[in-house]
Formats: sequence, C-alpha cells, structure tokens
Amino acid sequence: DVGDKLFYDYDFGDDWQHTIKLEAVLPRCDFGPRAVCVAGRRDGPAEDCGGVYAYELICAASDPQNPDHADAVAELSYVYGEFADPEAMRVTPFDIGEINEALAGLGWQGQDEPDDSNAGQQRNYPGPLDELVRAARTTAGKRELRQLIGKARLDPPVLVDAATASRMVRPYTWLLDRVGDDGIKLTGAGYLPPAHVEAAMTELGLGEEWIGKGNRENQTLPVLHLRESAANMGLLRKRHGTLLLTSHARKLRGDPVALWWYLAKRIPPKSPDACETHAGVILLLALAAGAAEDPDRVTARLLGAIGWVNGDGTELTELAAGQACWDTKTVLRRLGALTDDGPGHSAARPTAEGVAFARAALRNWP
Repeated sequence: DVGDKLFYDYDFGDDWQHTIKLEAVLPRCDFGPRAVCVAGRRDGPAEDCGGVYAYELICAASDPQNPDHADAVAELSYVYGEFADPEAMRVTPFDIGEINEALAGLGWQGQDEPDDSNAGQQRNYPGPLDELVRAARTTAGKRELRQLIGKARLDPPVLVDAATASRMVRPYTWLLDRVGDDGIKLTGAGYLPPAHVEAAMTELGLGEEWIGKGNRENQTLPVLHLRESAANMGLLRKRHGTLLLTSHARKLRGDPVALWWYLAKRIPPKSPDACETHAGVILLLALAAGAAEDPDRVTARLLGAIGWVNGDGTELTELAAGQACWDTKTVLRRLGALTDDGPGHSAARPTAEGVAFARAALRNWP
C-alpha cells in the first residue's frame, strides 16, 4: 500500500541500511521502461569500503578541494595503512543519464536472448565465463555475454569421433612424433634445423600458406607458429638448447582423441596478460555461439565492456582485439577449426568441427 516501507540491509560488514518507501501507485504504460531513476545525489561508495564512516573519509581524502582533505589523508593512512590509495577506493560519480541507460539495458527479454525461467537466479557458468560476466562493467556487455553463452548450447555434451580428432590434431601429432623421445637439437639461434622445417612444410602441406624456400624456421611462419603453439599448450619444452616432449606430450602422442580433449581443456593458452586470456575466451564464445559478426569485432566490443583499453586510453580496435587472441587463433587454425575469408586472416570463421571444439573448450575447463 502507499506509504509502506521496505527496509534492507546490504553487506553485513559495511552495514548499508536502505529504506524503500512506496510513494504512489500509477498506471503502467505497456511500452514504458521497467524502471527509471528520477533523482539522486552524492556519489556511490566503493564495494567493501567500510561503511558510512569510511565512505565520508574516502570522499574527503579523494577531493583536494575538501577542507578536511589533509586530515582525511592522514587518517586514511592511519586506519588502512601507509600504502592506502584513495584512488583504489574511489567513489562512483552519480550520473542519472548513465543510470537510466543501464536500467534501459535491463528491459524486456530480447528476441535473441535464450529463454531462462531462472533469469533472476545465479547462473552456473563455467569458471572463466562466470569471471567474464562478472568483469563486464556495462549492462549491455553483461547482456551480450549471457546471450552468447545461451546460444553456445553448453548443456548438451560434445562428442568427437576418432577419425575427426585424428585429422584435426595431425599437425601436433606429427610434430610430437618428429621431436620423439630423443628431442631435436635447435640451432644456435634457437630455431628448428632446416631439415625439420622442410619436412613440416612438405608433409603437413603448408606450402600454400607461405612463400619462400621453407627451410628456415624464422622465415617460415606456419612452422614457427606451430612449434610455438605446441609449447604454449604445454606439449613441448626446451632444455639446454634441445626441444623435448613434455610429460603430457609423451602420454598423448599416440592417442589423438585424448590429445584433442587435452587441447580443448587448455585453450586459451596460459598468458601472464589477462587481456589475452579474456580475448581468447571471448573468441571461443563467439565461435561456439555462431556469432554472425566478425569475431574480432565481437571481441573488441566485449573487451571494452570489461574495461580493456589501449595504453593511451583509446578503445581497442578490431585489429588490437585480434592480436590479443592471436595465440588462441593460432591453435584453432592449425586444428582446422578456423578458416579465413580474405587476405591477412582478416575475417576468421569457424568450421563445423571448430564450433564443436569451441563448445568443448567452454564446457571442460579444469
């Protein structure tokens, strides 16, 4: 009823006490927004900042124009330690336009969004996907990620037969067999000797991908990228100038199906750069979902929604996004999971087997 109040305590540690009062009941327009912010004041506190007292302290310490700024900085250092950074606990400026844009993004379930009767409940996404959705800073980004996850059909199991697995992983099994139990002594510059490069170009049919003699690895990128991707996926290692199989590779080299699943569980390759990891996961998601757009464009947009930008603060381009997921693309291309329409790998598209591989990767992270 009008005048009723709802009391809500958010975060038992910070103890933010909310009072929601029903001011009036008005007719609702069928085509109106679900919710609108009509007014507000003061900036929003950072999560787990410490409650009302800490919020006031952080506001003063973050504002050089505040008359209590110097005292607040000193007190903040005393309370949180000398390395306390007010910027790391900065408030969120109140922007009614941005708030209403976010509320509008929560509008009616889109035609392309999978039906989900538990839409308001916690979804059980695989770990990296859950991390992506949580990391997205915009409502539109979260919504697009959820739509792609729904279209990727991650519930049904992925099956791969021995013939398909053997054909897809052949470049890697060839390389593992070539390295063998004894390994390959690399050149002084750390590359494969010419005989092995020539064999790879001939026996794997890589001649159409590259020009030149095909006997020097540093000038024969298909072979170089194959070896580097095998190392990135934990199949090869170097020791005292010799290329060797890892323990994983020794177990998997005679079992193409097991190797296929191993690669699915390890992609995207490990990287110290979180942007590259996010880009690889987004690429796999776009491929598994059958996104009509160029995957690089989807990746650039969603990386931006997460907050990734160039060093100068500008938005990531499609080219930059493609570079960020390069290691993932290299594995997919060598598996025959990804093809390219046009020069320069400008428009990557998944094969049918590539869609299945991407789904397997999204479903089966360890």
